Amino acid sequence: MDDSAPGVSTIDNFDADVLAKKYQEEREKRLRAEGAQQYRVIDAGLDAFLDDPYAKAEPSRAPRHDEVEVAIVGGGFGGLLTAARLRNAGIDDLLMIDRASDFGGTWYWNRYPGVACDIEAYIYIPLLEELGSLPSQKYAPGGEILGYAQQIARRYELYERALFQTTVTGMVWNNGAARWEISTNRGDTIHARFVCMSPGPFPWPKLPGIEGIKSFKGKAFHTCRWDYDYTGGAPGHPLLDRLGDKTVGVIGTGATALQCIPPLGRSAKQLYVFQRTPATVGVRGNQPTDPDFAASLKPGWQKERMDNFNATIAGEAVATDMVNDCWSQSLARLNSLAADDPETREKRQIADFRTMEDLRARVEAIVEDSATAASLKPWYNLLCKRPGFHDEYLQTFNLPNVTLVDTDGQGVDRVIEDGVIANGKEYKLDCLIYATGFEFLTDIDHRLGFDIIGRGGRHISELWRNGFSSLFGLHMRDFPNCFILGNAQQAITPNFTYLFNELSQHIAFLVSHAQARGIRTMEPTPEAEKAWVDRVMSFAETRRRFQRDCTPSYLNNEGQLDDQTIRNGFFAGGATAYNNALAEWRMDGSWPGLELT
Repeated sequence: MDDSAPGVSTIDNFDADVLAKKYQEEREKRLRAEGAQQYRVIDAGLDAFLDDPYAKAEPSRAPRHDEVEVAIVGGGFGGLLTAARLRNAGIDDLLMIDRASDFGGTWYWNRYPGVACDIEAYIYIPLLEELGSLPSQKYAPGGEILGYAQQIARRYELYERALFQTTVTGMVWNNGAARWEISTNRGDTIHARFVCMSPGPFPWPKLPGIEGIKSFKGKAFHTCRWDYDYTGGAPGHPLLDRLGDKTVGVIGTGATALQCIPPLGRSAKQLYVFQRTPATVGVRGNQPTDPDFAASLKPGWQKERMDNFNATIAGEAVATDMVNDCWSQSLARLNSLAADDPETREKRQIADFRTMEDLRARVEAIVEDSATAASLKPWYNLLCKRPGFHDEYLQTFNLPNVTLVDTDGQGVDRVIEDGVIANGKEYKLDCLIYATGFEFLTDIDHRLGFDIIGRGGRHISELWRNGFSSLFGLHMRDFPNCFILGNAQQAITPNFTYLFNELSQHIAFLVSHAQARGIRTMEPTPEAEKAWVDRVMSFAETRRRFQRDCTPSYLNNEGQLDDQTIRNGFFAGGATAYNNALAEWRMDGSWPGLELT
């Protein structure tokens, strides 16, 4: 198979009926009655899985009692972009709060060996033109991306406007003062006219609900809390020189596992990879940034490239696919067949079968052991799970010290004091690493880590559990002057920072114009919320039809896609339609759907 041309399918010798039956059989193996509840909350006895291995001792400081125009909770790219856009709009009176000890969000926490962006860095890392810089590679390593987050913070003077190692514990609306009162674990009381919540789409690591997790006596950690003191190596230097005499187990084979398993395979005495569902593994084709490419860039190039990628993956006609990678090629082919009539749906399914046959052929061409290759082949539609891309993952299973333990969709049986049991067999381990991913659009108060109490004592947790209502996923009635990024009823796109960029500009527009017009509070009318919920739900049948046959994953609530899950999920109309809705709203000038005082 030619790895240099991954996006062009040449395979047609398949039986669509046979594949559809195979997909259904594999899906049925993985369905669980408890759905998303099969994963466990990290609670008492497992607190170490949430410890910050990168922070120094918590610095002592007196509690803060501040009055600010805008408080931003979250120091990842969503919060950074919002702060940058606000400062560009002349809003300097802002305060950022984050439980980590620095900016970076997901890139602060995820420093596992091999971590890198799986979206082209030229469109993923925001504000590159403003910073006057370019990533070193097409898919930049995580440490470099963390450095860019810190560079943004320095460029916009955000360090002096930040409280780190500080956890928000409560947020209450004071109707008389028209201010939010924010309390923290450090004794702070912050009063803010506007609050912007940016917890990120994947704020908390999750663990499987496997019996015995607390009983393991060896070393155990989640990939987002990597213990380099145990493994050796360091972020950006993935030779894990303390694992040469260790037997290591990894549970999980998703996007994170694709990146950390190759360095583990090169370093451990023995590596066992416990797999429930194989990932798709397309060609990544990473390469250094070409100086000629850098020299050719003209003002406005990054937004143009971001827009081009978004249009391409949406199946829109573009003159040139600027990014030209597996994401753009595969999704352009599928999403160009987006109409919902039976004939187009059939054509799309055939195109999906071809794409997946290519990916299964790639496994067979690379993995030498036929049984291992068979177990690594994914049997589901491409977008049932987040597509994966890597040029070393499959090759790692050719190493003599690496063993795939395929559980045929069942997962590990249980964890014991000195290892795990899978398929009824015991595997002795020195170290157990959970590459089990993150919570996605779970209950909003849990994601935030606290409940927001709005006007009249209304709790945002009640709003969520009764069926979320909003305008654009950004405004909620009875929660005035409160914005949430990466929330339900907002668009979803593989390039999360593209959406954050649009939302941050919209928030800066709202705050700056509110100041200029003397607007005290803003919140949506009931009619505006209903209209947006209706628009979100107008895609419900399409989502059900597309995902009802998918293997369980976070994208379809582990196979339990009911109306409330869809309502509390993402806007399925696409990022282009969502961004256009925001732009048209701003252009209107009358602030339709918002109740202003």
